[in-house]
Parts: sequence; C-alpha cells; structure tokens
Amino acid sequence: MALGIGRRQFLSALSGAAATWPLTAHAQQPAMPVIGFLYARSPEDSSAQLAAFQKGLAEHGYVDGQNIKIEYRWARGQYDLMPSLAADLVRLPATLIMAGAEPSVLAAKAATSTIPIVFVVGTDPVKLGIVASYNRPGGNATGLHIFTTTLEAKRLNLIHELIPRDALIGILQNPKNVSFAQDQLAQIQDAANGLGLRIEVLRASTPAEIDDAFATVARDHLVALSVTADPFFDTRRNQLVTLAAQHAVPVIYQFREYAASGGLMSYGVNLPDAYRQAGVYVGRILKGEKPSELPVLEPDKLEFVINLKTAKTLGLEIPPNVLSIADEVIE
Repeated sequence: MALGIGRRQFLSALSGAAATWPLTAHAQQPAMPVIGFLYARSPEDSSAQLAAFQKGLAEHGYVDGQNIKIEYRWARGQYDLMPSLAADLVRLPATLIMAGAEPSVLAAKAATSTIPIVFVVGTDPVKLGIVASYNRPGGNATGLHIFTTTLEAKRLNLIHELIPRDALIGILQNPKNVSFAQDQLAQIQDAANGLGLRIEVLRASTPAEIDDAFATVARDHLVALSVTADPFFDTRRNQLVTLAAQHAVPVIYQFREYAASGGLMSYGVNLPDAYRQAGVYVGRILKGEKPSELPVLEPDKLEFVINLKTAKTLGLEIPPNVLSIADEVIE
C-alpha cells in the first residue's frame, strides 16, 4: 500500500510539473528585439520610407509584430524634441536605434554610446563626428550618407536653366538646422557667384514663416526659389507646393515626393531606397554583425524629376537640354 501511495504522489507531482513547463519555457524565451525608429519628420509624410524600411528588414526575415517590435518617435520637424525622444528610446531600452536625418542621429549619439545606431544623413557623417571613417565607422553607428546637403549647388544650377542669368533667386533655409545650415549657404553662394546669379536668403522654421517667405518672394519679385534640404521642409511639403502654385513661382526641391505632389522639379537621392538599405543594415546587425565594421554606404544614383504639368501651368518652357537629362518626366 505504501508503495502504491508513493506512486500516486509521484504521478501527481509529475503532472503538476508538466503543467508549469509551458510557462517556464515561455519565460525563458529571449525578449523580442525593439527597434527604436527616431525620425525628424512626421508619419504623414513618411509612408514610402516606412514601407521601404520594413521591406529591408524583411529581406533578413524580420517583421514588425512577429519577431521584432518597432517603437516610433517623431519630432515632426521640431528639432528641440530630439534629445528627449532619443532618451526615451534608450530607457525602453531599444535593441537598436534607426535615426533618420542629422538632428535624429546627433541626438541618438548623445543619448547612447552602446546601443547600435543605423542612420540616414545628408551631411558627411565623418564631419558630423558620428563615425571615424566610411570604411571602418568604429563606435556604435553606421548607415547611409545620401548627399542631400551637398547637392545645393547642383539644384541651383538646374533651376538657373529656366531663368535669366542675372536674375534674383530666393533660397529658403531653416536656421534651426544648425548642423549644416552654414555649409549649405556657403555652397549656394559659391555656385551663385559662378553662375552670375543674385540670391536672397529667406529663413523659415515654422509654417507661418513659410507663408511669410512666399510673401517676400512676391514682394521682392524673385523669379525662382530653391528649397534647401531640411526635414522640417519635408514635413511641410504640401504647404510649400501649394504656395508655389499660388504665387506662380518655379521651385526646385530635394526629393521626388515634392515633384510627385505637384512641385516643379526635384534633384536628389531616391529616399525610399535609402531606407530600404537602412532596413537591411538593421537586419544584419540584429543577426550579429557590428556597426563598427559595416561601411557607411552612399547612393550610386541620383534622380532628377520634372513635373511637366506644373511647368505648363506656370507657363514655363523647359529647355530641351534640361528635359534630356531628366530621369523622370511627370506629365
């Protein structure tokens, strides 16, 4: 009898232990990686980049909500929010931070020296101090340099093809983007001098100041406008394109999304493809590669887009030599 009771007790204990095995096994599963997506822009104007980023992640088998979690933090063009947004991601803690644009990556770098960072920036990342070199970044950050702030001279040259040589042209700049505003202006001034153009610098860091800038365009009879590369302006794309149409002024921008929204011209990198490549880098780091050993990438192609419908609305005749070099003509 004693032996029988002992056997029943053993089976009861075994059954109870088995009931806890799934819970124990679940508790021992590694936590789902958290990707902190820190962006100076807003979600409303970034859908193409987000889709491309997730496509890059999927190339390495990562899907949001299945085996990773993406935590989004948006500054919506308000750069003074970046430090607190970056600190919030560090507190989670994020497994990795994806930082879009200079204000984002500078805030992320200031917030952590250990969490890996993948960036997309338009300024030389060595000059910014976020990597040691392109081939061997060192530290905890790597990513893509997409040239946006180094193409100001080329954009000025392209819009110059549509206007008289000695014309006065406006340059719209955000003074709050101190990480590269001075370099932008120096490039533009050198290019203007070489082209025989006179420029008038207009500054805006709020929607109301953008309205004021276009009022100045009309008041000072500026014949064209170049909108400098800046995430804040990207968040105000619809406002900029609408005002350009209302004031009937030719404007050139940095990304295709402007021309697709009705802007006259754009010249720059394919931004969604850059974010796809960033997603690939995130996937590689999650699989064990080190950001310090992944070289900083650069685009192998830039795209010049002309919206011919907008040109016709403005009464502009695009010269054949300009049309011939366009990568895309929207009609």
